[in-house]
Amino acid sequence: MAKLLTIREVAQILSITEKEVIELSEKGVIPAYKVGGVYLRFRKDQLDQIRDRIKPDQSLVSIEGTVLEASRDFVYRNDFYILSLVVIFCLLYFIVRL
Repeated sequence: MAKLLTIREVAQILSITEKEVIELSEKGVIPAYKVGGVYLRFRKDQLDQIRDRIKPDQSLVSIEGTVLEASRDFVYRNDFYILSLVVIFCLLYFIVRL
């Protein structure tokens, strides 16, 4: 049996995002297999057959969507530092104002 590919590997092969791979597999464009009922896996020979139909310039995610998504990820990962910075600036503002 051939090695099954992960979502990340498929995204690299097709030059699309991992989110697009998941969306395409849910729509049935890319044949996918669930391992343990959760994780998607893909067969390379099936990807080679449909590679021409999926082109990077036909991406499902718009540029605005990726910027918004990246911004949300940044805030989510750095929320403590952002909140700390806001508190420090507020304290400095009240100290200087006195």
